[in-house]
Amino acid sequence: MDKKTLSRDGTPLAYERTGQGPAVVLVSGAMSTGATVAPLAPLLADRFTVVAYDRRGRGGSGDTAPYAVAREVEDLAAIVEAAGGDAALYGISSGGALVLEAAAAGLPVRSVAVYEPPFADHGGGAPERAAYTENLTEALAQGRRGDAVELFLRLTGLAEEMIAGARRSPMWADLEAVAPSLAYDDAVMGDGLVPRDRLASIGVPVLALAGGASPGWLRQAAKDVADAAPEGVYRALDGQTHAVDPAVLAPVLAEFFAA
Repeated sequence: MDKKTLSRDGTPLAYERTGQGPAVVLVSGAMSTGATVAPLAPLLADRFTVVAYDRRGRGGSGDTAPYAVAREVEDLAAIVEAAGGDAALYGISSGGALVLEAAAAGLPVRSVAVYEPPFADHGGGAPERAAYTENLTEALAQGRRGDAVELFLRLTGLAEEMIAGARRSPMWADLEAVAPSLAYDDAVMGDGLVPRDRLASIGVPVLALAGGASPGWLRQAAKDVADAAPEGVYRALDGQTHAVDPAVLAPVLAEFFAA
């Protein structure tokens, strides 16, 4: 990320800008940086000015305590301003929850696309979510970053043997480096349920996407997001999972953002 702008609270935000045309801002999810969504940029750059950025507390961006979801919305506002003052937003996973909140908060956005925001479609997972929040807060307060990463991977459904393998891998140090930001994504997700009242206030088109090969609850969450937004549309991408192929995703986003 070779450019910098400042959020309202003075936090420096690192971003990259590619292409020419109406602005599109790409927002990553948990345990990731702007580099995670950056592969979409060249696939959209022939029609759009594409901005990928490091959310606060990760990559080349700074961080300022205390954290609040409203600060991340202000970060997005600063990025939109750097992109020209008006943009479409795309967010994946918990980054999708963030862009939906930003749109509901009234940021100057033309449209919003999300891929598999991990909301539950009912309250049955609330105790699990509350336990995760409590254990994550404790692990981070005690400096146990590795344990925090394990908690997140377990929440996503990763098998124990795969978690153990990840912990032995060279990538583990990078995961621990961004572990404190897990608390930020947890805050963005709220109680983990679809925020229907907030979504009902979004006044721009919303495209909620899911992978056809993803777990049913993720597809249902995307459907619920589309149903709750006044101008919401749901679409499943055949054969895709949570690790969506940018080459499959980009044409769908380009069609939606150009409408």
